[in-house]
Amino acid sequence: MTHAADSEDAVGKSISLGIRLTYGFGAVAYGIKDNGFAYFLLLFYGTVVGLEPALAGTALLIALIFDAFSDPIVGYWSDNTHSRWGRRHPFMYAAAIPVALCYSLLWQPPDWDDGALFLYLVVLAVLIRTLITFFETPSSALMPELTADYDERTTIQAWRSFFGWAGGAGMAVFMYAFLLVPSEAYPVGALNRDGYETYGVISGGVILVAILVSALGTHHRIGSLTAPPPRARAGLKAVFREVIETLADRSFFALFVSSIASAVATGLTAALTFIMLTYFWAFTSLEVFYWTSLVVLSALMGLWIAPRASKRWGKKGAALRLGVLAFTVQPLPVLFRLQGWMPENGDPLLFPILATVNTIDLGLIIAMQAIFFSMLADLVEHSEVKTGRRSEGVLFSALTFIRKTTQGIGAFVAGLILQAVAFPQGAAPADVPTESALQLGTLLVPSQWFLWGVMLVALVYYRLDRAQHQSNLAAIQSRDGRSV
Repeated sequence: MTHAADSEDAVGKSISLGIRLTYGFGAVAYGIKDNGFAYFLLLFYGTVVGLEPALAGTALLIALIFDAFSDPIVGYWSDNTHSRWGRRHPFMYAAAIPVALCYSLLWQPPDWDDGALFLYLVVLAVLIRTLITFFETPSSALMPELTADYDERTTIQAWRSFFGWAGGAGMAVFMYAFLLVPSEAYPVGALNRDGYETYGVISGGVILVAILVSALGTHHRIGSLTAPPPRARAGLKAVFREVIETLADRSFFALFVSSIASAVATGLTAALTFIMLTYFWAFTSLEVFYWTSLVVLSALMGLWIAPRASKRWGKKGAALRLGVLAFTVQPLPVLFRLQGWMPENGDPLLFPILATVNTIDLGLIIAMQAIFFSMLADLVEHSEVKTGRRSEGVLFSALTFIRKTTQGIGAFVAGLILQAVAFPQGAAPADVPTESALQLGTLLVPSQWFLWGVMLVALVYYRLDRAQHQSNLAAIQSRDGRSV
């Protein structure tokens, strides 16, 4: 294995602000895609276009099953690529134009019947998931190569999380300000089909720019990144054996199980968020606009909290503390409404209360997510000590896959819940039966708490800390005579 040990920037305790910004800005692409799939896609296809919500959820689940094969393949392929552009950048460049084009087409479906529309959604969802894997997995795997420092990894991941959330939220704010507005043809702004089609074109362009900025902004670091060793051609059985060996670590398994529960809970919540805001809380379009705008403030909070919490309590301790606090608080407003303890819809106190709780709570969640991926980065050297291989792509592809279940399994469950409460399609807020809205909240709260409880319990079994990380770095340097 080769490594430019003389490059202080590659191995030092901090990297430049320019690298943090350009590397982190690439997450805008995933943030827009993630935000669209999680918050708008089920609403668009199930309510605006008129596809059965259960069919829309099933289409996303099918795409997830196909995607399960692409993530580890791309991760392993990236880890073992030899090129003059290194291991990661060829994939990042290759994904830029195709994923932008497919994402634009996703929001411009033809006027077909349910069967044909279902197939259209399946095909585009599969393509988008696969193509975003070609960018997101190699891009994520760059982080542990950019720095080996325990605390700096949390800082750079906090920037990446900030851009991911702010990018997705910023595009949503733009939608509500300029696109999802009432018109003569669409009296309810959230149901404005023309607005969604325009969003597809604009967001596709932003995705393209974000990917290219990140790839070009880190291109000059290729010479200082870790290169894979020359190796004999391995058969398929040997490849799978290597992947399983890499992922068999106990601490990775703890993160894996924790991430599954977290992603499903987040996906369920995200798929129903704007439905809850519009129909459960009866927010106006202006209030939804303000609500979405506040996500940028939450992202800034996460950027500030994550590195400080990690330094104070260590990564595992910080993640557990932030998670317990955030996930206890988040469902409480819905629970209080079911108990009759919240102001009535339309009360001037309702929006400020909910907006304040959500902004703070989401800031804690964003900080926790940044720490999560920093914890994963530390497993790169932990795995290398055991296996002799650096497998950033394999490790990050596993959690990239879990993140995508946010839209797959979570959206599927959300579709089933909407079907179970007989939620009407295309109805104005005033036309939705109160009983359906209350049943929606009744099913949502216990589902969230159960899944988040599983997440936190699994996280307890993660064992790697600062001392173990330093020990792993020392072991690699002693064995190979190189700095990391």
